[in-house]
Amino acid sequence: MVFAVLTYCALLFAFWIVAGYFHVEVTIGGHFPSAFASFALLLAPFWFFGFEAAGLLRKLLNSRRKRIIAAAIFLFPYLVYALPRGEFRISVATAILFLSVGLTALFEFSPSRTRQAADWRDFIVLALLGLTVNQRWLGGAWAHPGLGGLAKLLLTDIGLYLYLVVRELDGVGYDFTPRMDDVKVGLREWALFAPIAIVLGLALGFLHFHAQLPSPWAIPAAWLLTFVLVAVPEELFFRGLMQNLLERRFGGRAALIATSIIFGLSHYNKRAVFNWRYVLLATIAGIFYGRAWRYRRRIFTSAITHTTVDVLWSTWFR
Repeated sequence: MVFAVLTYCALLFAFWIVAGYFHVEVTIGGHFPSAFASFALLLAPFWFFGFEAAGLLRKLLNSRRKRIIAAAIFLFPYLVYALPRGEFRISVATAILFLSVGLTALFEFSPSRTRQAADWRDFIVLALLGLTVNQRWLGGAWAHPGLGGLAKLLLTDIGLYLYLVVRELDGVGYDFTPRMDDVKVGLREWALFAPIAIVLGLALGFLHFHAQLPSPWAIPAAWLLTFVLVAVPEELFFRGLMQNLLERRFGGRAALIATSIIFGLSHYNKRAVFNWRYVLLATIAGIFYGRAWRYRRRIFTSAITHTTVDVLWSTWFR
């Protein structure tokens, strides 16, 4: 746990530097301390769940009532951000409580709460969490450029609580303890996918090569932001939860294909009404992300693949 605390503090310091590099305080119109405090609160569950915090919480929250009441804490990061800025909205607070407390209650009042096989409650929970991200239903919570990833971070925290503490789902693979295999397999799957994506993307006119030399800080900053705000949340949802649950009903290969197709379709509305090129490439990417996760059933592994793909794209091919 000492390692977790030290790395959490190091991450906060790194994000403080990155925020300054991207001039976040200017883009959000001041009040940076409240925004950063909100981010720090959102990062805490995200990070410490990767170091066995779920087991500790299960011991502390040892009754249905405690777990339902504790779910309300996910409103706190929004309050810390919104109240000092005078941007509090009751509709946003209600939505957060519905997603945290309401979905916790949905699982808690199930007679088979800890049963590992997927059921209709999982379909409802995953659909609500996924659509909230995809349709930006919490877009008004942190409604400033540069803060859009905080809503996704909140939903990641809620998903972790629902499935690791309340639902007690096995095999999610949310573990941030570093292993060399994570890097080896993650980069291997990236190396297998990258040539396919580049050739197909250029042929379809989706990718356009930009010969540029980024600043020394650009790639590390982009990698850190993408890993925390994009790759890990999406890999938790699509691989650790969706693919994991589908495997229990339909087997590994069918789950991999189905999850990859759904992952691809989740990109349908990026820069177009229906961006079929993005859907196609994201579906193929999902195959390689799913393979990376399935190797050791670790989200850290697939997040390395995912992050490296996204940074390569945003740096030289967007």
